[in-house]
Amino acid sequence: MNIVKLTDSIGVSAQITPEDVADIAAAGYKVLINNRPDGEENDQPSSAAVAAAAQAAGLEYHHIPITAQSFPGPHFDAMSDLLDDPDRPVLAFCRTGTRCANLWVASREDAKREAAMSEAAQRGYDLGMAVKFLDS
Repeated sequence: MNIVKLTDSIGVSAQITPEDVADIAAAGYKVLINNRPDGEENDQPSSAAVAAAAQAAGLEYHHIPITAQSFPGPHFDAMSDLLDDPDRPVLAFCRTGTRCANLWVASREDAKREAAMSEAAQRGYDLGMAVKFLDS
């Protein structure tokens, strides 16, 4: 598991396993967001398995599945709200972390969006989903 910190209170990651969740909690995260639809790949852990591990580790868990086709998804406002609470550090994960980074960029208010885009791009994330959404 490789957590990429976008801010002091927001990290993104590629797919995690239920076994990673205790380390995520130990790293200080309070909220875990799964942005992958169940069954996206045959070998990915189910949302239920990750949710059970999150509950056992004392983390708040949210399954907010997004695909490139459904970006930013019907729960975009709820996800944005979760990303805006610095007192509850968030780790969001998907297959590579890219969807999560795009969601974070798209959720930033206008005055902070350019800095967010720069931050995510410097970490190697393709921001095409966010750009397409923001241009529409």
